[in-house]
Amino acid sequence: MEKNPLVSIIMGSTSDLPVMEKAAAFLDSMEVPFEMNALSAHRTPVEVESFAVHAEERGVKVILAGAGMAAALPGVIAANTTIPVIGIPIKGMLDGLDAMLSIIQMPPGIPVATVGVNGAQNAAILAVEMLALSDSQLAGRLKAYKESLKDKIVKANQELSTVRYKNKTN
Repeated sequence: MEKNPLVSIIMGSTSDLPVMEKAAAFLDSMEVPFEMNALSAHRTPVEVESFAVHAEERGVKVILAGAGMAAALPGVIAANTTIPVIGIPIKGMLDGLDAMLSIIQMPPGIPVATVGVNGAQNAAILAVEMLALSDSQLAGRLKAYKESLKDKIVKANQELSTVRYKNKTN
């Protein structure tokens, strides 16, 4: 049985895949149906508009849009839908600062949530947090994931306690 995607991962080109696949891996681990496509705000503007206009009727609840340099993709998508859009600035020129500024400088009425440069995994986590508001099973999986983050730090501190230096006091 084919599932409708709840999250759509959109990237400006497939050269963004090494960053965006982190979002896909997290969504997959949380058992969230998603789709991935390459669409360019500058090279395929008609397709981007059509995607955004029709995403809701296909069941998409959150859109993750990654782009670098003149990162117009998240804003163009947000201008054409009421679905929450999370922008992911991708490091390119200027260490991704140019992409980040392009994404966060949206006009009133066209919000785009923005994560850090190359922060596709955080974008996916934010999308899952949104979806978990109305899905208790997903909320449980997310809670277990968050607990595992704590466990990693507890384990790291246990390992650090065995590291010895002449002047280390713990």
